[in-house]
Amino acid sequence: MDKKQTNKSRRGFLKNSAMMGSGLIIVPRHVLGGKGYTAPSDRLHLAAIGAGGKGNSDIRNAYNDGVNKVVALCDVDMNQAKDSIKKFKKAKVYKDFRVMLEEMRKDIDAVTISTPDHIHGVAAMTAMELGMHVYVQKPLTHNIYEARQLTEAARKHKVVTQMGNQGASNPGQTLMMEWMQKGLIGTVHTVEVWTNRPVWPQGIPVPKGQPLPDHLSKKDWDLFVGPAEYVDYDPLYHPFKWRGWWNFGTGALGDMGCHLIDPPFRVLQLGYPTEVECSVGQIFKRDWTPEHIPEGCPPSSKVQIKFPKTAINDSEIMLNWYDGGMRPFHPDVIPVEDYLGEPGNNNGVLMIGDKGIIACGTYGRDPKLYRKGEETLTMSEEYFDSFAHTKLPEFGHQIAWTEACKAGFDSKEHKALTSSFDYAGPLNETVLMGNLAIRSYALKKEKLDKQGRKRSDFHGRKKLLWDGENMKVTNFEDANQFVGRTYRDGWKLI
Repeated sequence: MDKKQTNKSRRGFLKNSAMMGSGLIIVPRHVLGGKGYTAPSDRLHLAAIGAGGKGNSDIRNAYNDGVNKVVALCDVDMNQAKDSIKKFKKAKVYKDFRVMLEEMRKDIDAVTISTPDHIHGVAAMTAMELGMHVYVQKPLTHNIYEARQLTEAARKHKVVTQMGNQGASNPGQTLMMEWMQKGLIGTVHTVEVWTNRPVWPQGIPVPKGQPLPDHLSKKDWDLFVGPAEYVDYDPLYHPFKWRGWWNFGTGALGDMGCHLIDPPFRVLQLGYPTEVECSVGQIFKRDWTPEHIPEGCPPSSKVQIKFPKTAINDSEIMLNWYDGGMRPFHPDVIPVEDYLGEPGNNNGVLMIGDKGIIACGTYGRDPKLYRKGEETLTMSEEYFDSFAHTKLPEFGHQIAWTEACKAGFDSKEHKALTSSFDYAGPLNETVLMGNLAIRSYALKKEKLDKQGRKRSDFHGRKKLLWDGENMKVTNFEDANQFVGRTYRDGWKLI
C-alpha cells in the first residue's frame, strides 16, 4: 500500500465511522456504551516526539484522561521520558522519531512534538508529509525558513496544527482584543515586552565536552544532535541548558517570545515587521576586552522591531523586547504601587496608546487597562468562567487541537484554534526576527588600523531592513545566513 493509501485508511475511518454503522442501521453511541462512553472511532491515536519535561504534560493533556489513546512515545533519553513511559505502559517506545513514524504510519493520527528547538522543524515536516496532525511546542521552529515551510506544508497536506503557546487560548486575550476594538486605548504607538529569561547559563564559554552519562549511548547523543552541527555531549547542553546555544536553541526570545509577543501580535493584528535592531549585554574577564562567543546566546539583550500600521491600528508600531532582567520603566498612567505585567515585574507586556495602556503578564494573564483619571479595568471572574475551556489544563489548548483533528482540516473546530500554523507561523517568524539581529550583532571581521594593529570590526551592529514576503534582509547580506540553517545528512527539512 502506498503512502497516500496508508495514511487515508485509518484517518478516513476515524472521520467517517461516526456516521456509518456496521450495517445499514446507525446505532446511537450512548446506546452502545452508556453515559460517558467513547467509541473507538472517536479516539485519536497519539504519539509523542519528546516525552519528558514539557513533552510529558503535552501528551497527557492531549490524551485527555483516556478520551484519546497514546500508541507511541519517542525520546532519546529514557530517564527524561520515564514518567510518560510509566503512564502509557502499552505505548511502543522509540528513540528515533523517523523510525517510529515510518513503522507506525498506519496507526498514528496525530503527534505532539516537544523536543529542543532544533528538532521541531524536521520532526513536524516528517509527520505532516505522512498526513499526521501535529502539535508543536513553542517556538514553532529554530529559524524563520522552517516556520515558513511548516506553515505552507500544513495547508498542502491538509493537517490540523497547533503551536504550544497555551496562553493563546486564555480568555484574557479575548478581553484585550475587545478593549482594543472598542478604541479604549486609542492608537498604539509602542509595545514593551520583557522577560527575566535566561534562567539557565548563557553568555558563557563554549563547552569542551564531557563523557556521556551511563544512560546515554553515543547513538543516543547523535540522535539528540539531529540536524544540528555535531558537538560532543556536555551537561551544559542536555538536559534543558541547550536553550542558550544557537546550535540547539533560540535563547530567551525563543523561550518566552511566543508567549509574550503573542498578545500584542493578536490584539494589534500585526503582520511581518519591516526592520529590527538590537543591543546586547557584555561580559568582561579582561580589561577592555569583552568576551566574544558567537556560538552562544548573550546574557541579555534589547531588541526593537518595527511594524507598519494595521487594519485595527492606524500607526506604525515599535515593539521593544528586553531580556536578561531588564525591563521598561514605569509609565505615569500606571499607579506606582501596581506591578508591571505580573507580580515581581519579571515578565510582562505593555501596549501603549494615545488614550491609555493595556498590560498583561505571561500567557495573557491578568489583563488590565489603564487610562488617566479613570478606574482600572480588569478581567472579572464571571468573564473568565464564562469560557468553559478555562477549567481544562492549560486553557484546553491541547484538547482543542485533538478535537479539531477529529473534526478535520478546515472544520469549524480547526478554524477556532487559537494558534494553528496560519497564525503561529507568522508570529514565530516575528519572534525569530530578533535573533537575526542578535546573531548579526556578534559578526566581526579582523582588519588592520593605520598603525598596523589588528582591530575587530563588528560590521553587523546596524538596523536590519526586512522583506517579510521573501524572508530576506535587504541591507546586510551576511545576516541572511541566519534565516535558515545547514542540515546534517539524513536530517534535511524537505
